[in-house]
Amino acid sequence: MILDKIKKRERKDEEEKEGIIKPDIPIGKWVKCNKCGEILYKDIVHENYSVCPNCGYHFRLSSRRRIKQIADEGSFVEYKWNLSTANPLHLEGYEEKIKSLQEKTKIEEAVLCGECTIEGQKAVVGIMDGNFLMGSMGVVVGEKITRLIEKATKQKLPLILFSVSGGARMQEGIQSLMQMAKTSAAIAKHHEKGLLYISVLTDPTYGGVTASFASLGDIILAEPEAMIGFAGKRVIAGTIHEELPEDFQTAEFLLEHGFIDKIVPRKEMKSTLAFFLKAYQKEEPIEVTTKGKKSKKSETKKQTLSAWERVEIARKPGRATSLDYIAEITEEFVELHGDRYFADDKATVCGIGKIKGKYYMILAQQKGRTTKENMERNFGMPNPESYRKALRLMKQAEKFGKPILTLIDTKGAYPGTGAEERGQGEAIAKNLMEMVQLTVPILAIVIGEGSSGGALALGVADRVAMLENAVYSILSPEGYASILWKDSSRVKEAAEKMKLTAEELWQSGIVDAVLPEPEGGVKKENIKQVSEEMVQYIVEEMSRLEKLSKAKLTQMRYEKFRNMGEYKEEKNDIRK
Repeated sequence: MILDKIKKRERKDEEEKEGIIKPDIPIGKWVKCNKCGEILYKDIVHENYSVCPNCGYHFRLSSRRRIKQIADEGSFVEYKWNLSTANPLHLEGYEEKIKSLQEKTKIEEAVLCGECTIEGQKAVVGIMDGNFLMGSMGVVVGEKITRLIEKATKQKLPLILFSVSGGARMQEGIQSLMQMAKTSAAIAKHHEKGLLYISVLTDPTYGGVTASFASLGDIILAEPEAMIGFAGKRVIAGTIHEELPEDFQTAEFLLEHGFIDKIVPRKEMKSTLAFFLKAYQKEEPIEVTTKGKKSKKSETKKQTLSAWERVEIARKPGRATSLDYIAEITEEFVELHGDRYFADDKATVCGIGKIKGKYYMILAQQKGRTTKENMERNFGMPNPESYRKALRLMKQAEKFGKPILTLIDTKGAYPGTGAEERGQGEAIAKNLMEMVQLTVPILAIVIGEGSSGGALALGVADRVAMLENAVYSILSPEGYASILWKDSSRVKEAAEKMKLTAEELWQSGIVDAVLPEPEGGVKKENIKQVSEEMVQYIVEEMSRLEKLSKAKLTQMRYEKFRNMGEYKEEKNDIRK
């Protein structure tokens, strides 16, 4: 015994010399980081949102500590339903285990439910607690979450659910499995009422929780490096006997594969939640003084440029991109990611942004500014995932009554093997059909190249504008010349024949407005003036469109495209 105490004292002395711990501070006040291995003072970790100050590792949180981090001080009110966990499989010691955990964690079960305000915005919140049987979802957990969702639906409030779970609770058998359907059904009712649901995935979220309410959010957020999946990584590796990617089932892996909207560091979680709670509120139309014009064209001195010269300006390296415009025209913008099926295609940037005090769903095709960025963004040529991401968020905009703004700049949809295998044509066709029927205003602006169905998939809009040097066509002049004349050298002639300039398209009624550009085109250095003109046009036109009923809006959009195109028709004398 004495020898053990001496050895313990010697170890402590050595640790103090090496700077691992400080003298005269109890061991219980220190914690070891699971990622970098550093020994950290607990108070410093807690002050840093329970995040390692050295490597950014996010320690797992209790539900009570999570509430303190996201709720306005003193605003949280817990919902208590006094539900007791049963023992349907009559497992020995299960009820005693539950009672022990209740005493230890000071919560009834593996989820804490209530309501609070977040930066003044009221919300119903549920926070799972991994300290209670790994956050597993038994009957009481499923019942509490379902009642929470029903309460949010009844009170017409947004819902926020933080998930941390090993999945459905094995100790309660098939009854636990049924909670997946129960909670999902409640989410469906909440969705039908047009209410916002934000799902936040934390480390770890697995099994029946991932495969039910956790994956059904309008907005799905995740903490950095959180482990998220259905089957566990070891189970998968053992079943298929394959080496899995190092980042497999991490939040970063899910973002890349299109399953979540955004990764949010813990210290930014409260402000991010507050942003979405504000942005997705129902808004009244903003009254603005308009010029009374239904269409317009540039009133600046006309630049005498050939069609091919405008094509070259539209493609010019250094021309302002969609992200450049978004940075200028919005007061706030948060990008949302993923098609929820396969990937997050970076050729299209989507998100919610505020323009002159009003929130818009913004969908924009994005070319790169550098060779590396062009590679990452596939040179602005969208894959099917781009169109499915855009459609997902257009439908979301419709649900919350947000007007839609699209920025078009692509040489066309990507013509690769993988794109065809994943249904490029179907994805574009679905957008065309759905956009005609959306009950919120849509405004599209061609800012560079608008080529083929890859552009039109974001162009079925109530108002379509073009920048003065933008072009909009059935395909590229090179492709036109090659197919029609089998001579790609005749590109300049093709550009003239195709009538692809903004001026020509305005004259023919294909587009509703032409917005002026500085001589030589728009660059980052001269984007401000063009952006101001763009904002004015957006606000004026959206103000007009928002005054229309949903039925009138969709009918006018249908008729707009129904009446496009010239044709000859001979009237025959048909006698019965």
